[in-house]
Formats: sequence, structure tokens, C-alpha cells
Amino acid sequence: MAKVKVHVFLKPGVLDVQGKAVEQALHGLGWAGVGNARVGKLIEFDLDGVDDPAAEAKKMCEQLLANTVIESYRVEIA
Repeated sequence: MAKVKVHVFLKPGVLDVQGKAVEQALHGLGWAGVGNARVGKLIEFDLDGVDDPAAEAKKMCEQLLANTVIESYRVEIA
């Protein structure tokens, strides 16, 4: 069984409204040095019964887990 972690994040150049809100809130709380905040997703799951878990996770990202028009992803297998 493989432990899979998929990190999904907006591509560079895509406006990250949630990241901007986090950045402004941190500035308001006194962390003026924070810049270029980006917010993403982490999806973790167990995957069993496949020969190549990385390839299967990539298929999952392409079909469901990431909107590949505006998002990039990184797969980690443990």
C-alpha cells in the first residue's frame, strides 16, 4: 500500500484571492514582512492494488483533483 500526498496550487500568474486575503490579514496582525502568500490544497490518501502509484495519482490529478488549466500539482509517494 502506498501513502499518497498530492499538493495542488495555483499556477504562477493566476490571481490567488485567498492568498492575498491571508497576506493582508498577516500584515494587519503585525507581520509586515510577509509577501506573495499563496494558498493551496493538500490531499492525502492510501492507494492499494496498483503497480505504479505515482502514475495512478497523476491520472487522478488530471481527471479530478486539479483543474490543470489554472492549477499545478505535485505528487509524493511514501
